[in-house]
Amino acid sequence: MPKLKTKSGAKKRFKVTGTGKVVSAHAGKRHGMIKRTKKQIRQLRGTRILFKTDGDNIKKYFLPNA
Repeated sequence: MPKLKTKSGAKKRFKVTGTGKVVSAHAGKRHGMIKRTKKQIRQLRGTRILFKTDGDNIKKYFLPNA
């Protein structure tokens, strides 16, 4: 069997914590800030932890070596 490669797009977008959770940036902050409320922009700062099932799928299909 050949080695499984990590999807290079996924390694730029997701990070696995020490406890095995998957962390990602919030969606919806690339453009169009003028139409969002100040509260929305403020709450989209930083990172978030994905739900368990989403994180499991990311680790299984996109980050096999994580």
